[in-house]
Formats: sequence, structure tokens, C-alpha cells
Amino acid sequence: MSDKLKQPRDQIDAIDEQLLKLVNERAKLAREIGNLKNGGPIYRPEREAQILRRLQERNAGPLSGDAVTAIFRSVMSNCRALEKELAVAFLGPLGTFSEEAANKQFGGLSAPVQCRTIDEVFRMVESGKVDYGVVPVENSTEGAVGRTLDLLMATSLSICGEIELAIHHNLLTKATGISSVRKVYSHAQSLSQCHDWLNRNLPGVELQAVASNAEAAKLAMAEEGAAAIASRRAGELFGLDIIARNIEDDPKNTTRFLVLATHDVGPSGKDKTSLVLAAKNQPGAVAALLAPLAEHQVSMTKFESRPSKIGMWEYVFFVDIEGHHEDARVATALAELQKKSSLLKVLGSYPVAVV
Repeated sequence: MSDKLKQPRDQIDAIDEQLLKLVNERAKLAREIGNLKNGGPIYRPEREAQILRRLQERNAGPLSGDAVTAIFRSVMSNCRALEKELAVAFLGPLGTFSEEAANKQFGGLSAPVQCRTIDEVFRMVESGKVDYGVVPVENSTEGAVGRTLDLLMATSLSICGEIELAIHHNLLTKATGISSVRKVYSHAQSLSQCHDWLNRNLPGVELQAVASNAEAAKLAMAEEGAAAIASRRAGELFGLDIIARNIEDDPKNTTRFLVLATHDVGPSGKDKTSLVLAAKNQPGAVAALLAPLAEHQVSMTKFESRPSKIGMWEYVFFVDIEGHHEDARVATALAELQKKSSLLKVLGSYPVAVV
């Protein structure tokens, strides 16, 4: 080894030893805090969001903000595990974007629980069989996930976090090249999100929708000439090669996920509150619903209607607003909304996604 290489490598070794010592000191303090909680929630999304935002603000590089966030999420995850390994349910199987979202939020899952349906994720959290659940709620190109919205109406669970995951689709196969592909499996939404790319590059090839992208990868592994549209992780799990990367038509394609819990979350300083509302049956009722938000300068970031499932042509409205329900302006606006609506349910206040 040359002297030019030896010196910086020795410095790296010394820094690694310092990092190891500091990480263990952090873990000891985290365990001490855990002992002082007396049975309170181990996972505190508001506290973790504050930490990550502070670190991103102070990051001078050359590591990117995303890299710093990923590193410290992993550190916090391993510190939490000294108290308890959190069981987190998500829409499975392994290799789905739901698993990727859960791993992103929790810094890796030590006790992943794969569910067959969104309904099952809700049931697992409600029954106490898992600590948290992760469910998709909307995609930037495909819109809202109706089943998640319907279940939020009926559940006693609270939203304690949100995750924004950039969705990058890849063409995975055992075939030698794109010219050898005769069939493409994927989830219906993924096929839709890659519609233009497929028309340009695989015209006439059979497209078959399946339950999940992970299932698509499994089928592509077993069938000659078949390919799957799925994540890189799915390719790793099923031994498939990536022959085309980032084939989504919209490069900004993003899916938003919610974290479900049995407990509320305190303010983090940059929060969002989700509500479901129904208007009284009278002229101007919908406009009246929004007036308290404007009057108290509470910004609305989402307003989506959904059939109420109670009566024909009756609708409820899913609304996201900026701020925590404990914030003075938000609390006042919600109190007035309660009077003007026939239904008001606060689904949860939680930190805005740290991306």
C-alpha cells in the first residue's frame, strides 16, 4: 500500500472508531430515556422528525440530505430496538413499495409483518398484534387509494406519520434482453404508470395485471420470456436482472403512505392534520365548511370527496390541513368546523414527511 493511501485510510479507521463510540453512547442515552417513559410509546415520530430536520439543516455535505436521513433513521431504529423490536404491518409480500416505504420510515424493519390486504393491515394494528401499520393513501398520478380512505372512516386508529416514496419502476427478467420479452406482469397501477414506455419499447407484448409487483417478479422468475415491472428490491429477492431502469412515464411519480397507530402524536413544529367531514343538507353547506379554515388562516393542502357508503349520492370530504390539532389556530378552526358540519372526525395530527 502506498503512503498516499495509507494516511487517509488510517484517518478513516480512527474516525470509524470515534463513530462507534459515539453511536454506542447515543444508544445508552436512548435506553435511559426508554426506562424513564414508564411504558409510553417507543416510537415518537414527532421527536424523530425534529432530529432529522435539524440534521438536514446543519448538513454541510458532501453527503446529501437523503443520505444523512437514511443513516440517522437506521441509527434511531437500532436504538429503539434496544427497548423493543417494533412489529410493523404493511401490504405484502416482500418486495412491494409498501415494504420499501415501511423500511424508509422505520430505518429498516426487524419484525416485518406482511399482510394480504389493506384491511388486514388495519385489523393487525387495531387488535394489537403489531405496533404500527403502513398503508398507501394516494399516488401523484393515479390519485387516492379508495379502500384506505374508507377504512380511515371506520377505524379507531390514528395517523401518526406519513411517508412520501419516489416510485421508480424497473423492467426485471431472466431473459437475455428486451427483444426476448414476450409477456410483462405487474400491478395494474404500475402498468398504467408505465403505459407510454411500454407502447414505445414493447409494442404488442402481452401485459398481465397481478395482485402486486412482488407477485409479478415471482411469476417472471418462473416463466421463460416473461418480465415484471417492479422495484429493484423485488429483483434482488427473486434473482431477476434489471434490463431497463426508471421506466415510469412521470419521473416525479410519488406515492404517499400513512403510518397507523393506537396513540396520538405531539406537535413537531411542522405538522399536518387529516380530517373527514360531511356537510349539513342545506344550501351553501360545503362552502361553509371551509370558511373557518380561511378565517383562522389555516392552509388546506388536500380536499377529496368520497361516497359516504351511508346513503345514495351522499359524500364525505377528506381534508388535509397544515398544523397540529393542538395549535391554537387549528384548534379554534376545528371547533367552528364541528358546529358547521354534520360529521367531523380528526384522523390524526403528525409530522410532515421528511424526505
